[in-house]
Amino acid sequence: MPESFEEYVTVRGPSLLRLAYVLCGDHHLAEDIVQEVLVRVHRRWRRVSEVEQPEAYVRRAVVREFLSWRRRRASREITIATPPERRTADGGDERAERDEMLRLLARLPRSQRVVLVLRYYEDLPDDDIADVLGCAPATVRVHASRGIAKLRGLTTTKETHHEPAP
Repeated sequence: MPESFEEYVTVRGPSLLRLAYVLCGDHHLAEDIVQEVLVRVHRRWRRVSEVEQPEAYVRRAVVREFLSWRRRRASREITIATPPERRTADGGDERAERDEMLRLLARLPRSQRVVLVLRYYEDLPDDDIADVLGCAPATVRVHASRGIAKLRGLTTTKETHHEPAP
């Protein structure tokens, strides 16, 4: 564990930003979420750095801030367009797949999205995810199952409505 807050931010900041981005799908919002969390963590750094798993504490704070931002934004903002797919010759297919996955994740309820991101992106076990969300591991498994089923349904629907190019 880094000794100072500055060292912690230097070492773990990029990872926290990636987690926030995968959760929200927006670079600017991800930066805002991480900044809010780090401001709060900085005020309590002495206590945070002394807990058994400070990384888990900060990850939980990022997830909770994401959930809080989603609630605040849902009442004020309306999405008016879906961004176009980006496919280019220099790795664009990979970028397009990533963007498509982010769009699909955005269609899931918050709890399912958080569970899938923590499980498959952060590679956390169900017990740790349950701790982050403050629920039972069985609830995590239910959210994961329902989220995967919904993702399958969304991709199946898209594939059946997509006609191949001539």
